[in-house]
Amino acid sequence: MDRHTKLLKEFSLKKTQAELLNKLRKSRKAIDTGKSGTFGYRLKQGTNAGKVLKHLKKTSDNI
Repeated sequence: MDRHTKLLKEFSLKKTQAELLNKLRKSRKAIDTGKSGTFGYRLKQGTNAGKVLKHLKKTSDNI
């Protein structure tokens, strides 16, 4: 019986972890890109406020 209880506990633990990860993924907010005329993320707070991170550019070889 110990083998079955161990398997059930492992399955239950994996399932609860998967549910938690799904909840965390769904609760994430998307960042605004392209809002201020640039296709990057503009920092809103801190010492680097106003700087744009990660410009998204497409080159001709990517098209």
